[in-house]
Amino acid sequence: DAINIVALGFIITSVISLLLLMLVMLFHDYFVILLNNESISIWLYLTPLSVFFMGCFNILNYFNNRMKNYKDLAKANVYKSIVMAIVQLSIGFIKAGAFGLVSGQIASQIASNTKLFLNVKNMNLFRYIKKIKIIALAKRYKDFPKFSMWAILSNTLSTHLTNILISSFFSIGTLGFYSLVQRLLGMPSSLIGGSIGQVFFQEATKEKQATGKAINSFNSTVKKLIIIGVPSFGILFFIVEDLFAFVFGEEWRIAGVYAQIVIPLFCIQFFVRPVMIIDTIFEKQKIYLYSQIFYLIMTITIFFIYKEYSFIFMLQILSLLSSIYYLIYLYILNLFAKAQL
Repeated sequence: DAINIVALGFIITSVISLLLLMLVMLFHDYFVILLNNESISIWLYLTPLSVFFMGCFNILNYFNNRMKNYKDLAKANVYKSIVMAIVQLSIGFIKAGAFGLVSGQIASQIASNTKLFLNVKNMNLFRYIKKIKIIALAKRYKDFPKFSMWAILSNTLSTHLTNILISSFFSIGTLGFYSLVQRLLGMPSSLIGGSIGQVFFQEATKEKQATGKAINSFNSTVKKLIIIGVPSFGILFFIVEDLFAFVFGEEWRIAGVYAQIVIPLFCIQFFVRPVMIIDTIFEKQKIYLYSQIFYLIMTITIFFIYKEYSFIFMLQILSLLSSIYYLIYLYILNLFAKAQL
């Protein structure tokens, strides 16, 4: 089943990439005018290729995770970073401009995909791929794209619309300070939480197949994340304002103030987001969709209600309500893991 789903994923990724290529070819000039950026003209043609490689990486990443190839997953990410740095810096020395950045991105994607693809190839599983099986599994798991796609879109919009609204209602400078906070505080969730989440996904899936539940994996993972996250973010809470001023300069102290406000939220996200995959394991995509739509509406509403207040006050309200949202959803995930919902 798994290798046939991998094949299905490649087919879907290829079709989407080809459709994007057709759109770029048909509406190329329109996109250039819309973006008001003539220099992006030639690079638009590489967008479908980049989308294809990113889609392939996601597929191969999940399959290698299923096979417990954790070392190879780590190596693939290391190769990705090294190749990107080498290509971008090398071409940057000859002052090739955007070409170095774009080519480095694509080269890194090829390197990481090659490493993970060779693992699949060496397993000699391709002979099990059958057209009739792919069609049957597409029907069996049709709810995944039907609901998950819109849920992920809502989740992405809640992040990017926040940035747009900050620049619209407050200032570009405020957005710059807050963007730095997002990047730095989001790193633990991305690096540590992401790695733990991958292991949790594999273990929870196995437990669910064996017992119909995943509560042991769920509780164990959440406890580990709390043990790591609470002390780390707790210490950071008391020093972050001075830390920002020391590292980036006194003019960045305000970013430290913003960081202190949202640290409780990022701490909660640290131990909730890695286990949110439980709704996929138990095929609760519809509930996940509703929750993400609610969160998107809540975020936008907060901005419109408090746009006349100071950014700090608005950020306090956003951090508080978002923290409550994630804690409630953690309880719902717990019910999923117990197979009680």
